[in-house]
Amino acid sequence: MGRIMGIDYGTHRVGVALSDPLHITAQPCEVVAVDDQLLDRLAAIVREHDVERIVVGLPVSLSGDEGPAAVAARTLAEEIDRRVEVDVELADERFTTKTAEEALLQGNVRRSRRKEVIDKVAAAVMLQQWLDRR
Repeated sequence: MGRIMGIDYGTHRVGVALSDPLHITAQPCEVVAVDDQLLDRLAAIVREHDVERIVVGLPVSLSGDEGPAAVAARTLAEEIDRRVEVDVELADERFTTKTAEEALLQGNVRRSRRKEVIDKVAAAVMLQQWLDRR
């Protein structure tokens, strides 16, 4: 069984999380810069970790409306889908960054360290929610 990859898209950084092989838990993996190498790095993670499915977080508003960030996440999902040979889907990611930040605060993680890891922790929160719903 391959892993599931969760992606939390941001304008500057993309958080990546991976499930365990049994699809029970999600763990933060890494933060990737949004640059010309983004798709190459994501494809490399897919190969390195035997990823069988990718879940891209879709940032929608409380009312369910999609703004520019959701359009960007959809575009990224489409680009990934063209690039790798695994299923790509979108998942609601409302409150994941807030949940991740609260967890880091409770863990007494310093502000500078929180900034470094928040994106991959948010990806793990989104992916865990997706796994739990299955």
